[in-house]
Amino acid sequence: QLQIVESGGGLVQSGGSLRLSCVTSGSDLDYFFIGWFRQAPGKEREGISCVSSVYGNIAYADFVKGRFTISRDNAKTTVSLEMNSLQPEDTAVYYCNADSELGPGNYWGQGTQVTVSS
Repeated sequence: QLQIVESGGGLVQSGGSLRLSCVTSGSDLDYFFIGWFRQAPGKEREGISCVSSVYGNIAYADFVKGRFTISRDNAKTTVSLEMNSLQPEDTAVYYCNADSELGPGNYWGQGTQVTVSS
């Protein structure tokens, strides 16, 4: 059973930066897609970025391209999201998700709040 804990959220001014971490335990991340999602009040959860396990393929949503960077450590237990040039519309709860590439197995963390003031 994979456990996920996100951290690194907080309050930042517009134009600022934060680095979110997704720390996993209970299983290594081999054969898991790891993705970052966010959900703002009154809005649906949306995907931000994801990284595959075997080849490290990365994808970003258009609204974060050039501002956010996803990375995975060599031990494959932590996935980070570096967020730069943050704007008030980036305010949301940010979630980490692990989805098995081999079959059933989808896990969510509890989320971390990011608030960007104008």
